[in-house]
Amino acid sequence: MKIKVTSLYVEDQEKAVRFYTEVLGFVKKADFSQGPFRWLTVASPEDPDGVELQLSPNNNPPAKAYQQALFQQGQPAAMFFTDDVQADYERMTARGAEFTMPPKDVTASKIAMLNDTCGNLIQVTQLMRW
Repeated sequence: MKIKVTSLYVEDQEKAVRFYTEVLGFVKKADFSQGPFRWLTVASPEDPDGVELQLSPNNNPPAKAYQQALFQQGQPAAMFFTDDVQADYERMTARGAEFTMPPKDVTASKIAMLNDTCGNLIQVTQLMRW
């Protein structure tokens, strides 16, 4: 058994796909609709056949409440890993990302936090090598 897709609630799927591809640098993996439902996923360009992130609309009241509660508490809705958080911070900032916390050294890692403009905080993490 393995994880193939995980979901992230977003306020606007079109805005989200632009942010996750143009700012973060992910690639669009799937995008199709059936009636009012749209299945939209992105993946890492480093592993395009790996885990997909579904950008799911938060039009379900419990989903919206969950998303808003995490954001208000300053908790990340997702965590992405990188080999160089400082370089990614600079690259994403140049593309318009709004970081709520610049790169910071914490126990055994360096982290940064950004607002995805779609209702979520995203943590970018670099594990430190000892």
